[in-house]
Amino acid sequence: MTATDGSDLWLRRFHPAPDAPARLVCFPHAGGSATFYHPVSAALKSDSDVTALQYPGRQDRRMEPNVDDIGELADRIAPVVAPLFDRPVVFFGHSMGAVVAFEVARRLQEQGRTPVRLFASGRRAPSTSREENVHQRDDDGIVAEMKAMSGTDAQVLGDEELLRMVLPAIRSDYRAIETYGPVDTTVDCPITALVGDDDPKTTVPEAQAWRAHTTAAFDIQVFQGGHFYLSPRAAEVIATVRETLRGAVAVG
Repeated sequence: MTATDGSDLWLRRFHPAPDAPARLVCFPHAGGSATFYHPVSAALKSDSDVTALQYPGRQDRRMEPNVDDIGELADRIAPVVAPLFDRPVVFFGHSMGAVVAFEVARRLQEQGRTPVRLFASGRRAPSTSREENVHQRDDDGIVAEMKAMSGTDAQVLGDEELLRMVLPAIRSDYRAIETYGPVDTTVDCPITALVGDDDPKTTVPEAQAWRAHTTAAFDIQVFQGGHFYLSPRAAEVIATVRETLRGAVAVG
């Protein structure tokens, strides 16, 4: 790929491994950025070429318009990710990222490109629904939600100027995910749902409902913790992903 295809805007490799036998593509949560997956990249650099998505409207893309629709976001990501399928590919998405990964997988399978597995972390299945309106709150209301979820760097929450800079992207992401679905579509790849046992955004039954969204195998893993259980449980989550990556290579 060259810079002219736009991949340099969307795809971030913190530990490039172009000769790795597999690829891991990571999709950030609402308000998140590619850098959230830097520790994952460091841990799995020997097993895969780890690539993290950078959505518009944040960090070095903060001057670009935000995308407040999951379908549009997936439409834009799919052609950028498609060239990565020259070897086994695993998708990992957390929270909003799980839904974006699912929708990108749906688009790519129409082209004959199917991930070997989709990890849907910290997000209820697309067929489930809740009444949520965080995107309609004032700035203080959104900040309160961010603090409650504990997924935003404390340094950001304590820096008024920085906080005001990132709030438009966060509001846009919440609008995208809160206006998505419910849908009953499926993908052809296996799905592993990952969820914290005390996640206020996703119950275990809501995570189990991902079973209906794949024509292949399904399993679920429940971890101790809340919505961002994967930070304190990083070693366990990474071990699970590593096993899948190595298994994909062995099968391939």
